This record gives sequence, structure tokens and C-alpha cells, in this order.
Amino acid sequence: MKVHEFQAKQLLARYGVPVPKGGVATTPDEARKVAAELGGGSVVKAQIHAGGRGKGGGVKLAANPDEARAMAEQILGMTLVTHQTGPEGQLVRRVLVEEQTQIERELYLAVLIDSSTGWPVLMGSRAGGMEIEEVAANTPEAIHRVAVDPAVGFVPYEGRALAFALGLDGDLLRPAVALMSNLYRFFIENDASLAEINPLVVTKDGRVMALDAKVNFDDNALFRHADILEMRDKDEEDPLEVRAQEEGISNYVKLDGNIGCVVNGAGLAMATMDAIKLAGGEPANFLDIATANDPQRVVNALAIIGSDPSVKAILINIFGGMARVDVIAEGIIEAHKQDAVKVPIVARLAGTNLEEGLRMLAASPVHVERAEDLGEAASKAVAAAAGA
Repeated sequence: MKVHEFQAKQLLARYGVPVPKGGVATTPDEARKVAAELGGGSVVKAQIHAGGRGKGGGVKLAANPDEARAMAEQILGMTLVTHQTGPEGQLVRRVLVEEQTQIERELYLAVLIDSSTGWPVLMGSRAGGMEIEEVAANTPEAIHRVAVDPAVGFVPYEGRALAFALGLDGDLLRPAVALMSNLYRFFIENDASLAEINPLVVTKDGRVMALDAKVNFDDNALFRHADILEMRDKDEEDPLEVRAQEEGISNYVKLDGNIGCVVNGAGLAMATMDAIKLAGGEPANFLDIATANDPQRVVNALAIIGSDPSVKAILINIFGGMARVDVIAEGIIEAHKQDAVKVPIVARLAGTNLEEGLRMLAASPVHVERAEDLGEAASKAVAAAAGA
């Protein structure tokens, strides 16, 4: 789960990570009030779950409260397009108004999980304010990593090593190590999957501060963090993914293609998407329907996929496992009765109660194009999508 920048900063501040003074606003008048309370110049920042906001016109400087109001009026309600939102952009519903900071230099700092070892890693770079992916691709030597043994936890010498690598020595060393320690503690205690500060700045008056913050949390651990779960903003999520979760289909991810997928098993779902791409098509979603022994679950899955206007065909791939083919067939038939699916369906069915499932489909008015193996199914789905 992602949270907004202002929420991430609120959470980090609880752990002693220095952040600029500021407040969130949903109207221009609220933005003016926050700016007036801050005094002096302010920064008005669009709050969406995406980076690159400044390049898209979502971050503006204001010299006084009236300018802050005017900047907020420009940003609120705009559809902000960045490299992370895609061409459709994201509607801005709130802004963060913060004090302006006199910056001496910008750095990068993050805590994340190294998937190869399962250990938390502190990662830093002197190239703050830039896309870290770009830095990694062009100057990988500029990125410094410190792996933290989860059984031991963060120890000060690890922080000092990273601080020296980032040029945070002298009077900056102690506050820098304290910030790293607090960031790591926040990461672990809240089951975060990413805690990123970009940029981490050194101010002209000698402070180390998180000028921006991005935090993601492990969805599977949110039951332990009710306060964080309350920060969820469904307006920032794909509506089909939200709908899928509300209907008990947690393993649905919308993609950019035009062939919908209904598959029993995450690994098989990945293989199905690969087969579609090998056949020259593009999957419209990842959907692991798991052990779908409830026809309504099948109906819900097909209705969600069918409501995606980009979907031109649906590939159902049921193979082995505990999913019953007759239940899948019952769900397909019921979805057809409810007019939930208006595109061609290709099905590769192999599993429990196969004969009964095929009999049910044959006796129904639903036309399902059968395939004996995954390669054939993918090819037929690609052809059906092209024909549609």
C-alpha cells in the first residue's frame, strides 16, 4: 500500500526524522491559511501517488500566502501527468504546503528489502533529486549500499560508513546516523517495503532533513497497523483493482494489454501471460482466481475483466489443482446470463470434474472456444482479440 507524501512525513516525524514544517490543504483558502501560519515563502506540492510531480507542474514556489493560494488554485483539480502516472494522469485532490528550505546539497537515502538475500538494505547516493533508476543505470558506482542483519538490527558503525560515503562528516555525522537509525526503525516496526527520502538535503544552516518522502507498506502486514490502513486513498488506486479486492479477489492487477486472464494459480498466471506475449499479444491483467469452488467468484472475476474497455478477449486457463471445472463452467454460464462478458472467451480446461464442466458448457448458449494446451489457447486468444 502506498501513502501520500504528507502522510509519509507525518509517520517519519513520529520517529524523529526531521521534515519541513507544513500542512495539507484541499482548497485554495486552506492553502493560504497554512502558508500564513508558516510565514515567509512556501512550496505548494500536489499530492498523488506518483513521482515526477515537479516536472509535470505539480510543485510551485510561493513568496507569500496570496501566491500560495493562487498556486494551489492552479494545482488542485488538475490532471497531473508524470512518467509514473502514464498518459491518463492523476487527479489532484489535495496539496502539501511547506516552508521553503535553503538547500546546500541534495542526497538520496532509502531502506528496502534486497530480494536476493531477504535482508533490509540502506541505500544512499550523493545524486539526490534524480531518478535513482537513472543513476543506477548510468553511474552505478554512485550508489552505496549497507546490508543490515535483521537478527542484529541497525548498528551505528553501519550508519557511519554510509554517512561518510555520502559526504556527511564533521558536524553532520551524528544527526545523519541518527536519521538513518530512525528511518530503519520506522521501516521495521511498520512492515514497510520501501522508505525513500529523495532528496535528503543538507540545509545552509547545517541541518539534515527529509525534503521529500515516499513510503510503501506490505499489504500482508496491514492487519497489524490499523492506523496506517486508515491512510489508504482508494482514489489513487485503479478502480478495477479496488473493486476486485472488495469482492474478495485479492490477486488482480490491471495491465496495459487487451487479453483478459482468469487462471488458477499465481505461477500458472505468470506462464499464461508469457504465453500470450509469445503468441504476439498483450495481457490485460494478472488474475489468480485460486481455488474457485464458488461460481460467484468466477462471475465476479469475469465481470471485473469484462468491465475493462481495453479487453477484447478473455483467456480462461484452468489446469489441475483443486479448482473444479464444473464450478468454473457454472460461473461462466452465470456471467453470460448477467451479460457481464461481451467479448470472445477462449478456455483451456483440464482438471477435476472436466467432463461435467464440458457438458454444462455444451448445453448452454455460451460460446467458448476450446483449446487443448496453453500454446494453442494463447494463439486463439490473440486471434480472437484481433478479430474483436
